[in-house]
Amino acid sequence: MTERPEIYLTGDRPTGPLHLGHYVGSLQNRLELQQAHCEQFVMIADLQALTDNAGNPQKVRDSVLEVALDYLAVGLDPAGTTIFIQSLVPQLPELTLYLLNLVTWNRLKHNPTVKQEIQQKGYGESVPAGFMVYPVSQAADIAAFKATVVPVGEDQIPMIEQTNELVRAFNRTYQREVLVEAKALVPPKARLPGIDGKAKMSKSLNNAIYLSEEPDSLVKKVRSMYTDPGHLRVEDPGKVEGNPVFDYLDFFDPDRERLAAMKEHYSRGGLGDSVVKKHLIDVLEALLAPIRERRRYLAKDPAMIMQMLFEGSAVAAAAAAATLKEVRAAMHLDYT
Repeated sequence: MTERPEIYLTGDRPTGPLHLGHYVGSLQNRLELQQAHCEQFVMIADLQALTDNAGNPQKVRDSVLEVALDYLAVGLDPAGTTIFIQSLVPQLPELTLYLLNLVTWNRLKHNPTVKQEIQQKGYGESVPAGFMVYPVSQAADIAAFKATVVPVGEDQIPMIEQTNELVRAFNRTYQREVLVEAKALVPPKARLPGIDGKAKMSKSLNNAIYLSEEPDSLVKKVRSMYTDPGHLRVEDPGKVEGNPVFDYLDFFDPDRERLAAMKEHYSRGGLGDSVVKKHLIDVLEALLAPIRERRRYLAKDPAMIMQMLFEGSAVAAAAAAATLKEVRAAMHLDYT
């Protein structure tokens, strides 16, 4: 028997343009998979975005184009990666409905990722039902494509665990090995801190540098970055560990020898924050300038971008339909 090839599924919620945190946490990995000619689906998860943006659907719709532009600008190629819109694949909500019957409300309430996000959003007892069940929607997204690998951050591992619980529950309940389990792929460096020094870069925390950041805005943001509060004078020794400016350089500076020398100089004293920040500005501008230019060019033809998404969604729908045909047969819903 030949070994089944790996199928990768990732995605982003369209709630605005993507930032450097996305680049480090997922986009670089997707580019590597694409270059390795892996079978990869990348989903713009508009239905999941609506679970906490139901009152602002225009924001979600507008952000679909923004996210697609960022994908193409960094190098994702629809010829090698299937890029699609979640809501244009009707098999996904259908499978979600079937899987909802195989999980308890109590289990959903105790999903660590969901509990943390409920606390972060301050929902209290007013949690939208759609938000509570989005782990099941996510499981349906993965299972519908029979994805075997899902690149995620560490905070999303409980979602993959719940997906596999539902896969096993489906196969056991309907006594057929229809759905397949997936494994989480966590990048070695999956999280970039915010420019304010907080653990995570986030749109909602207003501490992000965007892939589409203009040069003047980039300079302003880097200059405002949190550094070592004890490094008051140039001659004072400074801390490199936990210093976001050096964290960013660790991710993005290609000249490792120069960076090592800069760290040593900063640690012993005699190197000012302004000099280090100026270097970071140069490094980030070298990364973002071609992305920004390509994005600006692509944005001139939004109809072309949407056509690409429609075509990718049709490919995704065909793949999901094949799985749903097996699912309905297992559930005795294959009426003819």
